Amino acid sequence: MLKGALASEGYDWWWHSFTGHNKQTGEEKAFFIEFFTINPELGGDEPVFGQLPENKSSGVKPSYMMVKVGCWGKGTKQMHRFFGWNKVNIKEDVPFLISAEDCFCSESRTLGKVEVTEADAKAHPEWMCQAGKMVWDLNIEKQIAFNVGYGAGWASREIEAFEMFWHAEGMKTLFSGSVILDGVEYEVSPDSCYGYADKNWGKDFTSPWVWLASSHIKSKISGKWLDNSAFDIGGGRPKVRTGHSFDDVILGAFWYEGQPYEFNFSRFWTLTSTDFNCNTDGEQVVWEITQETPLAKLEAKITCDKKDMLLINYEAPNGEKRHNNLWNGGNGTGEIKLYKKILKTKDTTANKKAEWKWELVDDMEAYNIGCEYGVYSE
Repeated sequence: MLKGALASEGYDWWWHSFTGHNKQTGEEKAFFIEFFTINPELGGDEPVFGQLPENKSSGVKPSYMMVKVGCWGKGTKQMHRFFGWNKVNIKEDVPFLISAEDCFCSESRTLGKVEVTEADAKAHPEWMCQAGKMVWDLNIEKQIAFNVGYGAGWASREIEAFEMFWHAEGMKTLFSGSVILDGVEYEVSPDSCYGYADKNWGKDFTSPWVWLASSHIKSKISGKWLDNSAFDIGGGRPKVRTGHSFDDVILGAFWYEGQPYEFNFSRFWTLTSTDFNCNTDGEQVVWEITQETPLAKLEAKITCDKKDMLLINYEAPNGEKRHNNLWNGGNGTGEIKLYKKILKTKDTTANKKAEWKWELVDDMEAYNIGCEYGVYSE
């Protein structure tokens, strides 16, 4: 997507998150892998870091491919490996793939290695990461997609209508393979990975930044696990190229056992309304959201312990790092209610007219929720 103006002031990333199990103990661990690219037109043999003091003072923009990997929960961390653009191979048309040395990502597989020593992490704050080593080899099968619609459609992409675009092609994604984190091997299986994959690109990030997603969902009514269900909520304050912002705009989708429910401002004819709040004051981050259209309604409360999260780091294409409190996690839990509107037929005995009323589709618990929230630093 980094063409035209975005080639010299733009980013593009492919995000994957999933759960694995310790091969020896069975302990659960949540991981993420991201291939992040920025300002390819400005690149060369070596990565260019925007957070270096000399580059900040002279206005030099960042340019590199970054492979970001890490984990949530005990020992939460993010590790970064950087490549200059001359060392990156990318296939832009379908099927997509990107690679550099021993790091590879396509629609159906990713593998690679990221290693950062304690000394390097301390000596290079411009790397914006912690020390550690992670090696992975995973097969990918994306099962449920959220087509955001107009905002990420062909016309909007061509005119670069928004500063940040989003496409969640893997609301539910099956991963299989292995991850070795700091010498400990984890097995990743399709039936217990609770995987997710999406793509973001644009000129700048959004503030606030909101993301909530899971496919590990259980009905409180039937007591059954909902194996063909997933939800994805994201957005914040999208800005169009004219400079106008849409305040607190959230995109939402719930795929309930094969039935789609969508809450999407970019499909204006759906008449979506949203009430959203996030609190980061205590030991947890708490998200509360209600989304409604004339035909469907979603109510959710999600929590994640801060001790299991990290403050995830990115620099923008212009070289600024304005998100310094961007909470990011993969172990969230929550409760969700989904409603649909039905027509209650008239009751001639009670002399009641027919009327539209909300009917509960399901009352659910969600686990292994990918979650994110942050606003720009003052």
